[in-house]
Amino acid sequence: MLLAHISDLHLDGTERVTERTARVVAYLNGLTRRPDAVLVAGDIAEHGTPGEYAEAARLLDALDAPVFTCPGNHDDRAAYRKVLLGEPETTGPVNRLHHVAGHALLLCDSTIPGEDAGLLDDETLDWLARALDELGDTPAIPAFHHPPALLHHPYVDSMTLTNADRLAEVLEGRPTVPAVLTGHAHTPAATTFAGRPLLVAPGVVSTLRLPWESGEGLTDRVAPPGVAFHVVEGDGRVTTHFRVVP
Repeated sequence: MLLAHISDLHLDGTERVTERTARVVAYLNGLTRRPDAVLVAGDIAEHGTPGEYAEAARLLDALDAPVFTCPGNHDDRAAYRKVLLGEPETTGPVNRLHHVAGHALLLCDSTIPGEDAGLLDDETLDWLARALDELGDTPAIPAFHHPPALLHHPYVDSMTLTNADRLAEVLEGRPTVPAVLTGHAHTPAATTFAGRPLLVAPGVVSTLRLPWESGEGLTDRVAPPGVAFHVVEGDGRVTTHFRVVP
């Protein structure tokens, strides 16, 4: 499976942000091999308004590959459901299972409405455990917004997933989960969690400045947007390439 992974579009109606997202869409559509899917790991909108999601739908619908999304802390569950998913405006967690090229993507809602930090609530963890049980031997990749491990940046690490230990319990003894995918940090990153790769998508709207990098401000708004490509093999090996989009 070839999976393109992006995050943190923060669409707000401004020309700068729209152009950056459109640039990523054009780059992905220009690949010589179409990805089996494109994963957008949250913070699709900046303020969670219906208009921002309408813009997201217009841009993402132009992708020449299936697009799957999960919400981030800037997203609003009700508007996200209504505009992006065409569902009633309910406010419970948005959890979805998709089958892609012999694999399963388990898109979980790690948001706490009104807060920046993340949480996989009981409903979501129960859904994830049941789905993994029902999938049997199918390789399954959980994806959500908030990283469940420290990334060594004080700002990002102040609002990661707050109950990572409970997620680790769900994943324990489940060899069919080859990796965990997230966003939120606005920087490409790779570490480990629960004995498997934790792969963080770069940001589209901006790039996080690491504590040892020079420059003013928390993020670099001029640095080009980025994409992660995950190649998932049948034996569970995951190879990731990070690219910037000129």
